[in-house]
Amino acid sequence: MISLRLFVPSLLIATAALTGCTADGSSATVVQPGRPGETGKVVPLDQVEEPETGYTDADVRFMQGMIRHHAQALQMTDLVAGRTESAGLPRLAKRIEISQRDEIDLMVRWLGERMEQVPSVDSPHGHGHGGELMPGMLTEAQLTELRGAKGEQFDRLFYQYMIQHHTGALQMVERLYAEQGGMEPEIDQFATHVDSDQRIEIVRMQQLLAGL
Repeated sequence: MISLRLFVPSLLIATAALTGCTADGSSATVVQPGRPGETGKVVPLDQVEEPETGYTDADVRFMQGMIRHHAQALQMTDLVAGRTESAGLPRLAKRIEISQRDEIDLMVRWLGERMEQVPSVDSPHGHGHGGELMPGMLTEAQLTELRGAKGEQFDRLFYQYMIQHHTGALQMVERLYAEQGGMEPEIDQFATHVDSDQRIEIVRMQQLLAGL
């Protein structure tokens, strides 16, 4: 199995550009990167926020929810064999399967190391804390429709529903930061990776869908 590689640096670690003190003695500034979907901001060096190092309840909810979210994506990729007649879809589905299995392993490890509850991957369901359907999750009716499709109809539904599913993952990342999560470096790196990777796959699926 290919190991998950987190290419995107932590959002709060300075890859920032520093400017030295000016001739008039004004203080140095730093460009502090923004979180996913946000732009960076220029702040005085003495006002740079120190990153939090502990994890929060929002981090735990995010990891638990994303395990169930990824588990449904694996349900979808399992349906590809025997239903598609496309050459490109199986390759895309395999890429999604490998990356999401690796990410599930990472999330299970993260929760286990912190003695937090690990959801069952074998019995995925679409509801998060509070009983609401998690963003992007397919309903049972949509899954049934996908299972019953063949050929180009299957391909079209797969792309449409996986784009829906990936878009939901982006919303979960946004919610994580809105709830003041993502401050622990490992969570920050993982959430940023999920955001970047899913955006890339959405663009690719939109292109494949347009080509049908």
